[in-house]
Amino acid sequence: MQTPAIRTTDRCCEVAWFAALCSDDYEFLGVPDGSLRSNYAHCGEITRRADTAGFQNILLPSGWIAGQDALAFASLVGPQTQQMNLLVALRMGEVWPPMLARAIATLDHALEGRLCINIISSNMPGISEPNEVRYGRASEIIQILQGLWAADGPFAWEGEYYTFSLPTSEPAKTYQQNGGPLLYFGGISPAAQDLCAKHCDVFLMWPETEERVAETIAVMSQKAAEYGRTIDFGFRSHVIVRETEAEARAAADRLISKLDRTRGEEIKRRSQDASSAGVLRQDALREAAGDLWLEEHLWSGVGLARSGCGSAIVGNPDQVLAKLERYMDMGMRAFILSGYPHRDECDLFAKHVLPRLPTCKLNEQQQRRVANPVTPLTTARRS
Repeated sequence: MQTPAIRTTDRCCEVAWFAALCSDDYEFLGVPDGSLRSNYAHCGEITRRADTAGFQNILLPSGWIAGQDALAFASLVGPQTQQMNLLVALRMGEVWPPMLARAIATLDHALEGRLCINIISSNMPGISEPNEVRYGRASEIIQILQGLWAADGPFAWEGEYYTFSLPTSEPAKTYQQNGGPLLYFGGISPAAQDLCAKHCDVFLMWPETEERVAETIAVMSQKAAEYGRTIDFGFRSHVIVRETEAEARAAADRLISKLDRTRGEEIKRRSQDASSAGVLRQDALREAAGDLWLEEHLWSGVGLARSGCGSAIVGNPDQVLAKLERYMDMGMRAFILSGYPHRDECDLFAKHVLPRLPTCKLNEQQQRRVANPVTPLTTARRS
């Protein structure tokens, strides 16, 4: 098979952690713990710890559940971080696109170019819409955002979902990043893959066997090439790393040792992506595996009580590192990792594996960030 074309050709990876903003932190999966609530204090501690530990990015997820709104949380905690990027999940259609562009520009200004966007196109709270509507609207919004970031002067849009005419694009300008923040996106339906190939920068995958991961990278690389583009690839996974493999496997067993399967299904169904093609495919892989192990060191037990990403890389430091290295050899350039409890597993991964990986920040690798830009909010002459 021909080596897939990817945007970041240097062999390096951006390693992100996960802030459990949507009531997704446990010591025992599916058993609520009052000390691990998705409040500002706890999620802020996870974020600051990941920053101090040397992660290059952190995913701030979006969901309709008691917890933290991703964009508001990023605005609060972002200035408390020193070096890592913030990957903010934004569901397309929740905010009028020009004002969304302005909010993004404001946050990117405050973070001095450390903002990335995870594009979400799942159903909005309280409504259910066909794929073609959700992806059609998301496509328009992405084009509006990118158009505003690139425009000078007035900006007008006339589409199926939005029509407007703005006298100026200046309030939406992301001066801190050439071309605006990188757009990360995941989905396995044909419409989702086409959207990413056409408009986005990083295609995110949930855990599958290495063979299927390689196949998806090849398919998406070709789809992007058909639009005259290259994209990067990212892997969203949980991780359980311990000093020995036996300890790691014991930790995996312990994580689900108190799980009531009926309660686990209830937790999964409350997510807005619970019936997505990606979640259903992970469920099918887990059922086919029988013993929860999809392949060596890839354990699907998390999916018993979690929608979205449902598997974990499990092993000792050498084994986890080797697994990530194999993904890099396939073309992966971003990892978004998490573990339970998120604060503790963050420390363990940072201790045992993170320093051994060749890391980078994709927006810096692609020369997006602008040092000391002249803008209306910095040193440009005020109009």
